[in-house]
Amino acid sequence: MSSHQRINLSPDLKKLRDAGYDIEVVAGFLIMRDVPYVTAQKEIKLGILASNLTVVNDRAEPPDNHQAYFCGEMPCNIDGTPIVQIGSSPGTYPILPDLVAQFYFSNKAQNEDGSHKPDSDYFEKMSRYVEIISGPASSIDKGATAKTFRVAPDTSETSVFRYMDTASSRAGIVAVSKKLEMRRVAIIGLGGTGSYVCDLVAKTPVQELNLIDGDKFLQHNAFRSPGAPSPDELDLHLSKAAYFRDLYSKMRTGIVAHEQYITSENVDMLQGMDFVFICIDRCEPKKIIIDKLVELGIPFIDVGMGVQLVDDSLLGQLRVTLSTPEKRDHISRQICLVDANEDPDYDQNIQIADLNALNATLAVIKWKKFCGFYLDLDGEHNSTYIVDGNKISNEDKP
Repeated sequence: MSSHQRINLSPDLKKLRDAGYDIEVVAGFLIMRDVPYVTAQKEIKLGILASNLTVVNDRAEPPDNHQAYFCGEMPCNIDGTPIVQIGSSPGTYPILPDLVAQFYFSNKAQNEDGSHKPDSDYFEKMSRYVEIISGPASSIDKGATAKTFRVAPDTSETSVFRYMDTASSRAGIVAVSKKLEMRRVAIIGLGGTGSYVCDLVAKTPVQELNLIDGDKFLQHNAFRSPGAPSPDELDLHLSKAAYFRDLYSKMRTGIVAHEQYITSENVDMLQGMDFVFICIDRCEPKKIIIDKLVELGIPFIDVGMGVQLVDDSLLGQLRVTLSTPEKRDHISRQICLVDANEDPDYDQNIQIADLNALNATLAVIKWKKFCGFYLDLDGEHNSTYIVDGNKISNEDKP
């Protein structure tokens, strides 16, 4: 959806645009350009005013705070003294990858008796800030106004999401989140752990998410997967790949379902992937997959879980192993590539969604560290979590 379309959905945003303000909605922010202000040197310059957007179904709700960002120098009065009404906090505030604010302002709307009140909408909030910031400039030059009536091009955003990612904008990490914009990512195996990996990765800006699993999504799967399928959905007997494709396609585009298991005959389908999550138990197909990923130079994460029944309680451990073209020497030591005895306790016990979710979370955190989203000073390529004692051990550092 383009910025113009989003503005048209909200009467207060449309009112701002119709009043002549140069506004744009980008990545969960309301951006207002060409806001005139006076500098400490008593010069008139143009700045950019920005605010987080509170939205429901891409329609603006009343603002949930009274703060705003400003790109430019500190706005001043005619005599060059700082405007105190906006309570400035100077700093570095990334808004978009190519837009960084230098100030964070705080100004509350007031009732007639001088008491504070919340802003009723974004027209009230943004026009009040403009009046405060641009007032001195307008006093010096009557032509200094933020109402430029500039005709902005109607450009469409390239986001994979069907609605704005306001979580990133509210946290101020839009620029950091772009590090996760891989072109093609695959998840092999959509059982307990793989389904939670899917849930987490689907909420990142990965352009294409490939779901690979030939198994059916049945009743027992519902107890260790994210979400809550209805009986009617279970009766459809969809494949896991198709079920999770349909589920997360409500939120985003670019999800591709591969309703098949990977074998030596079709493993070439992994060619062209930028990253792969391996979330299967059996070692024989895992070896085929890993050998091909090593051959193709594709980084991957393999997850593992072991659960045993001991004295009427479950004893378990989780493993996350990262493999990159720069470090592969630990694969045979950390990942089982030869099928041995099955783990009957894991196969029979389905009420371990918490361990599945934790294993997936640890894997996705490691992937985000690999992408540079999280700082990774240790650089471990293998982590093991022991349930008893709540211990995590890191191994295989560069």
